[in-house]
Parts: sequence; structure tokens; C-alpha cells
Amino acid sequence: MFAALGQHFTQLDLDEFWAEFGEWFPHSHRVEKVVGPNHPPSGLEASLDVQYIMSLGANISTWFWSMAGLHEGQEPFLQWMIDVGNTTEVPYLFSVSYGDDEDSLSIEYMQRINVEFQKAGLRGISILIASGDSGAGCNDNSTAFTPNFPVSSPYVTGVGGTAWGSSADHEITNYLSGGGFSNVFTRPDYQAQAVDAFLHSNASHPLPPSSYFNASGRAYPDVAAMSEGFPVVSNLIPTPGVAGTSCATPTFSGIVALINDARLAAGKPSLGFLNPLLYSSPQVLWDVTSYCSGGCEGSSGLINFCATVGWDPCTGLGAPNYPTMEALAMSV
Repeated sequence: MFAALGQHFTQLDLDEFWAEFGEWFPHSHRVEKVVGPNHPPSGLEASLDVQYIMSLGANISTWFWSMAGLHEGQEPFLQWMIDVGNTTEVPYLFSVSYGDDEDSLSIEYMQRINVEFQKAGLRGISILIASGDSGAGCNDNSTAFTPNFPVSSPYVTGVGGTAWGSSADHEITNYLSGGGFSNVFTRPDYQAQAVDAFLHSNASHPLPPSSYFNASGRAYPDVAAMSEGFPVVSNLIPTPGVAGTSCATPTFSGIVALINDARLAAGKPSLGFLNPLLYSSPQVLWDVTSYCSGGCEGSSGLINFCATVGWDPCTGLGAPNYPTMEALAMSV
């Protein structure tokens, strides 16, 4: 069971999606449960999340979980997580395509949300968060990158974006893919080796100046998935060519949901917090090693991060490879 977190969604959108694009798939096309307000008109973001999380996670029971209101003008992440913590029956996985700049939130607020993320992990819940669509981000003066939250939390799995390369089996970094280093949270042990290797590699593209990012911070994204060319039905209107890490997150989440389903059928518990397992076995993912994400325009040109062998701030450890990911998950 898994849930997409969004603002508005209608069942008509999902029915129309299957009529237009998915009629040949023997998939479930009914959302089992809606939690929270869900007033029309439907938004493209919410329709995207539900349509693709149910496409990739074929026949997995799906909820749509929404939150009303804002916290200091930003997304109400804490109230959402408190509600999850106070609910007895919850999905095993949440796919979230929303985020804020770290510097728009108080440190105390983000740390409080982290407590709830840790509780969720202990309950066997996986939380996947889109890494954002602004590359490394850039402050108003183009003098430093701007990390995103909650993807910068050490207790969630951040999902970056890939694009089509020269062939159908070749994925490259999508320029918009968000990624970088937290200015608030220190690097967790589970990713220390992978991130150190990136920082000390002899990559063809030099690292940005040290003043642009916190090299000791929690690094993200952790993984990536395709993030361009997604057709979406919203308000009964097919919209082609949707792009962003909002596409990548439900894509990766649907695959994790299938793996969870296999584990549960075998009498194993749900995966819960994914990062320690993924970083311990990065070979189960497709390593994306080409192209760069966006950044800041400096005096000498664009200052940004680029993909390389192993973990990088563009596509993390890489893109999903279902057979190897499932084999790893079933072995533990």
C-alpha cells in the first residue's frame, strides 16, 4: 500500500487517463482511499502523482493523502507527518512531489519534522521526496546554492531526474534535476563513503567553489528516475510532455511498492527507510554518468554539479533496475 501526497485529485482524471493511455494495462484504476480534503478543480501535480504511481505500482492498493493550509507560507509538512503518526493504519510508502527552500524554514521546524520522519521509518514506512526542478538552486546574488527541504532530510529518500540520452537504454542527467548539500543537516554515515568518493574524484567537470555549498552536509538526491515526456490527464484534458522530478518520484515509488509487495507476500516486513540498504549495494541501480544539472551563473560561466561514476548530486546512486533491486530486497 502506498500514497501520493497532493492537493487536489479527482477519480474522473484517473478514469480518463486509463481510457486515453492505459486501457491495455490490466491495472487497478481506482484509488482505494482519500485522506484529507480533496476539492476540485484537480491539479496537474496531483493527477501526475496518482496516475504514475498506480501505473508503475501495478495493482498495489493506493491512497491519496492531502493536506490543507500552509505553515508560515510554506508546505504543511509537519502537520502531515503528525497526522501520519497519529493514524493506526497507514500506507507503507509515501511519494511526495513538493518542497521548500531550506532557508525559508526555521531550523527548529525542520528538526521537528525529522523526528517524525524517523518515527515513520521505524514503522516500516518509506518516504520518497522529489529533489526539485532548479538544479543545485541559486541564491539571489548567484553566490551560493540553495538546498531544498524536506529532500535534504537524512531520513527520507531523495529522487532526482534523468532524461533520454542517445538511445532508449541510455539515461542522462536532466538539467532541471535538483541536488546538492544541506546547510542544516550533517552528512549521515550511510552515505559518507559514496559522497566522499565524489568530492575527491578526478571528474572531468571541476567541483563548484567551496563557498557555494556545504561539503559536510547531507547530500541529495539518493536516486533518480526518468523525468521528462510524461503525458498526464488533468481536468479530463490530456497534457503531453510533462517534466520534472515530480515525474521521477512516483516512478521510483511505484517500483519500490512492487518490491514491498513481493516482500510482504514472502512473509517479510516492508522495506521502511531505504537509504542504508541502497547505499550499501549501489550496484543494484543503473549508474547515470552523463551531463550536468543547473546551478548559478558566475563570472566565469555556469557553476554547477555534473554526473560522474558513482554517487553524484545530479542523479544520486542512479536509476531503478527492478530485477536487481528486487533480488537485493528479497535477500535481506
